[in-house]
Amino acid sequence: MNKEKIKPIAYWVTTILGPASFIIGGVLHLTRAEAAVTVLNHLGYPIYLLTILGAWKVLGAIAVVVPRFPRLKEWAYAGFFFDLTGAAASRAFVHDGAGDIIAPLVFLALVLASWALRPPSRKLMAADVR
Repeated sequence: MNKEKIKPIAYWVTTILGPASFIIGGVLHLTRAEAAVTVLNHLGYPIYLLTILGAWKVLGAIAVVVPRFPRLKEWAYAGFFFDLTGAAASRAFVHDGAGDIIAPLVFLALVLASWALRPPSRKLMAADVR
């Protein structure tokens, strides 16, 4: 299989496992699933943060997978970066185990791979920056 065929497959695999998986987390946050509430309590964050993060996660995942809107995609990827690095740092600050700290960083690797592998039609081009 040549590079022209592998890259789009790699893009969609990393996008489904990374950014698109934020749909699941977003829904769990929006429905205030018991596990999500437990984690936020453990980390010392207010429960209303679930609604804020849940909405942004769902909207970000949608932005990444729908066609067009390259500037919106850039913001969504940035949001995922902040969310996942914040999650890892939060876990570290409360002295959670290595697995809890590394887990969001694994998803971050998938998000970064999705961003790096995205096709030109999903990129913000220099002409779009003006």
